[in-house]
Formats: sequence, C-alpha cells, structure tokens
Amino acid sequence: MFIHVALFEIQPKEVGKYRKDSKMWAGYAQKAKGFISYHTMKRYDFKNQYASVYEWKSKADHDSFMNKFHDWLVEKSKAKVKVVGYFNLKKIDRVK
Repeated sequence: MFIHVALFEIQPKEVGKYRKDSKMWAGYAQKAKGFISYHTMKRYDFKNQYASVYEWKSKADHDSFMNKFHDWLVEKSKAKVKVVGYFNLKKIDRVK
C-alpha cells in the first residue's frame, strides 16, 4: 500500500472551500485504478493545518493519477492554501 499526504496551512475563511476542493479531488481519485481511500484531516496542536491523505494500492497507481489530473485539478480548485509539505509513505506492517 502507498499513502500520499499533502499537508497544508489554510486560513479559517478558506477551510470550507478546501473541503469542497478535497471532495472534488477524491471524486476523481475514486474512479482511478488502485484507489483505496481518501481522508481530510485537521492536525492537532498546529493552528490552521490540514492534511489530504490518499491511500493507493501502489505508487504507480498514485503517479498515474497525478500525471493525468494534478495540474487540471489545481486549476479547478478554489481554496487558497499554502503547502507545508508532501509525504509519501509505504506500508510495512499492519495490525488490526
């Protein structure tokens, strides 16, 4: 499993737009090969920080989606966000 996290700083007046944008991105991702799930998260103990977390079957599936849709979805997005960082994670162990 491959997980991609985009961490943003978002001013309070932009949060509603960010959440709407996130659902738009997730809607396109949902139709893509290898998509597992999407989560919007607020970072505890950090003011105005939110994360968009995508789970994919493989990095190749993620890369295919990003190559096809990233720039187009950025253009369609309405929220003003500041990128804090991007994190690419690979699952090693899972305990349920």
